Amino acid sequence: MENTLTKKQYLILGSLLFGLFFGAGNLIFPIHLGQLSNGNWSAAAIGFLLSAILLPLLAILAISVTRSNSMYDLARPAGKKFALFFMILTHATLGLLVATPRTATVTFSIGIQPFLPKGWEHGGLLIFSLLFFGAAYLMAYNESKITNYIGKLLNPILLILLAAIFFVAFIIKGDLRNIALLPQAHQATGQLVNGFLQGYNTMDALAGLGFGVTIITALKLFGMNNSKARSKAVAKVGALSMGIEAIVYIFLIALGASSLQYTQLSDNGGTAFTQIMSHYTGLAGTAILGAVTLLACLTSCVGLITSLSQDWGRRFPKLGYHFFLALTSIGAFLIANFGLDQIILYSSPILSFLYPLAIALIILGLLHPLIGQQKIIYKSTILLTFIPAILDLIHNLPPIFANLAPFKAIDAWASHAIPLFNIGLDFLPFMLVGLFAGFIITKLMTFKAPMPTATVPPKQIYENQKR
Repeated sequence: MENTLTKKQYLILGSLLFGLFFGAGNLIFPIHLGQLSNGNWSAAAIGFLLSAILLPLLAILAISVTRSNSMYDLARPAGKKFALFFMILTHATLGLLVATPRTATVTFSIGIQPFLPKGWEHGGLLIFSLLFFGAAYLMAYNESKITNYIGKLLNPILLILLAAIFFVAFIIKGDLRNIALLPQAHQATGQLVNGFLQGYNTMDALAGLGFGVTIITALKLFGMNNSKARSKAVAKVGALSMGIEAIVYIFLIALGASSLQYTQLSDNGGTAFTQIMSHYTGLAGTAILGAVTLLACLTSCVGLITSLSQDWGRRFPKLGYHFFLALTSIGAFLIANFGLDQIILYSSPILSFLYPLAIALIILGLLHPLIGQQKIIYKSTILLTFIPAILDLIHNLPPIFANLAPFKAIDAWASHAIPLFNIGLDFLPFMLVGLFAGFIITKLMTFKAPMPTATVPPKQIYENQKR
């Protein structure tokens, strides 16, 4: 008889998925967005929730609706080569090049560096990142223990500490009452779009596709082997974890906006959060923030290296899970030591390229009850979405590449010729045209296909002739 999850198991899995999602960017980007939006923080929050909550939830639902075991299965109707390309590049971005190294560098810059003497930054980061990725590797080594480490132990502690910070800021200090007095500029729509684009930096829509394999593995360990029941459980776990994360985001954005009453606009969310905690509780607040950052980033790091190793291990079984786990941990350690600023600088073009393709796949997955896995629809949608994805990559290149003549000319042309290019939403018309074109082509091919001729059994022919 097929196992069903209890309420406690749903809570544990919801806590696990929240812990996997909530990492470095989830702490620093909402705080910085709140400061940037000032009195328009609520409009910015709506935009941020659309890309940082709704898109990841839809990604999880797409995995659920199509009953996929991973993002490779979700992308396969667009072609096996594209599915492999997308899976490798997405996991490389999440688990190796950007998101995983960022978990260590953000933790170091917020929780460790303020306590170090000047000149110790590079050596301190080297030692800390070695210990950080060593701990993540050990926690991820046994797949069956990950749910216990994150869902039952580390993430509940993280939520308690976050709740304590919000209680001090908004209840004891009363900053929530003063937030309504912040000056509002006539830029609510612009702040909404900015919030949406800032949500890209959390990388959670990509992570939603990546973490699907980790949640499905956890469900199998709970005894859920039926794909239909498992897909429903994935949707429920996703809704629970994203609901909790949405509440945390709203409070973080509000915290960033309210901080302008006692501090100046900071260059990044990490510096802003440090100033906020120092304002409330002095040195103890900085230590609490360090603990929050460590827990958030460590749990997210474990999820990122685990999902990469599980997915790549299945595609390349001769190498296996533990080979990719070691490879990712070592690679992320090396990249982390280039520093947070360099990681953020080079992450923007990669995310600008991947996000349109991820959104297109999510939409196609959600439309599964209507279009199934029609290859023509998948291929036409992905093919047209590639165009704005490449243009957005060029637009967000670091200055050293962006100032090269060919890229500069392409960017200037696109800013005048491509609709919605200047606000970063140029993929929408391309994606929709590809989707409808594929749908129309499929319908025309079905309409033109010859109807099969019915064959009449010989006995029936004989009976008809007798009549």
